[in-house]
Amino acid sequence: MDLPLLSRRAALFGGTALALAPLGKLARAQSSVVDITRARTDPIPIALPDFAGAGDAARYGRDIMRVISNNLKNSGLFRPVERAAFIQTPDAAAQTPRFQDWRVIGAQALVTGRVIDQGGQLRVEFRLWDVLPEAQLEGTLLSAATANWRRIGHLISDVIYERLLGEKGYFDTRVVYVAESGPRDRRVRRLAIMDQDGENHRFLTDGTFQVLTPRFHPNAQQIAFMSYFRNEPRVYLFNLESGRQEVLGNFRGMTLSPRFSPDGRSVILSSTRGGDANLYVVDLASRRERQLTSGSGLDVSPCYSPDGQQIVFNSDRGGDQQLYVMDAGGGNIRRISFGSGRYATPVWSPRGDLIAFTRFGRGGFAIGVMRPDGSGERILSEGWQMEGPTFAPNGRVMMYYRESPARDSRGNGYSARIASIDIAGFNERQVVTPTDATDPAWSPLLA
Repeated sequence: MDLPLLSRRAALFGGTALALAPLGKLARAQSSVVDITRARTDPIPIALPDFAGAGDAARYGRDIMRVISNNLKNSGLFRPVERAAFIQTPDAAAQTPRFQDWRVIGAQALVTGRVIDQGGQLRVEFRLWDVLPEAQLEGTLLSAATANWRRIGHLISDVIYERLLGEKGYFDTRVVYVAESGPRDRRVRRLAIMDQDGENHRFLTDGTFQVLTPRFHPNAQQIAFMSYFRNEPRVYLFNLESGRQEVLGNFRGMTLSPRFSPDGRSVILSSTRGGDANLYVVDLASRRERQLTSGSGLDVSPCYSPDGQQIVFNSDRGGDQQLYVMDAGGGNIRRISFGSGRYATPVWSPRGDLIAFTRFGRGGFAIGVMRPDGSGERILSEGWQMEGPTFAPNGRVMMYYRESPARDSRGNGYSARIASIDIAGFNERQVVTPTDATDPAWSPLLA
């Protein structure tokens, strides 16, 4: 079946262009939209047969579908139908789905497709079907180098998520974090990066200097982080394409907790001078700094709102560590946290509707969210020690890290791992990494 190319968009990944295009005319059907911001909902039963193909293409078809299945299942919003129940074969379904065979096994949605190996390039034809009205919801053609087969799976997962849930997915993303190893009093901390599912892992620094609080640029190709290179705490920039690392600037005092502005033109950070810590904005083109806050106390962990008009940060200016919001120019500062305990590491949701935070006190640590005016505070997870929330680009899932005692026979040691949870407080799970892991930061969508 020849499926016409109707439009094209390209995304650069590892130096290889990956092109996508809609396939054929779509028979639009009414699909269920699940509200994942509220109570727990039953996962959508979806049938995911392997993509059809011959020779090596069949193997890629199986591997790509495994990525899709894991992504959808791990979101907590989809339930892949057991393969043992399938009646129609993947090859036959790729030609023409026999919808009664999928209805009878309880599938509400069906994914079919075919992979063609073009000698170093993969052509993947994918379709999403609404089983009950027997209608096609989506059809897409993807073309990429064979090395990018995993990313094809992530892109298709995002299409399925958006068409069935009514909002953007988050699977075609990466996470940068601090990989930790060694005894607690002599930790080695390296920058590391991985796909959001923990695959394609690699270390970015070699551990000769300590790193903390990495954050993505809006273009997902640059990282700002704090480093103790030569025992001097400074903010550095790391380019993922070139591997080049540079200090942001030789500013007075210790600079820490950097984060890019939404337009990517500046970095906001905290700088300690004379015993106080205040917030500054550094223009990336000129490297000139502009002070935003002043006075006694420690103002740290700043984060812009998605529109760049406001900044949330934590400060002890009122005598206890709490969250504050101010205008981007530094004025109109107001406190927004009033719960029991101290608040830290605030981060604004990409949707603009929530601010995530760490809360700690005598009862331990907690990860929670509140509205930008401080109302509607909800705790999502509590534990022995946990910190550093970061939002997926659709604002519906967060990652953070939690520490737990991992005592040996002498009572030494501990473990630090990244976890994810949806903003309704469900589907909490560990993200597997090769070493201990802290300070995760989620990238924007790569495409």
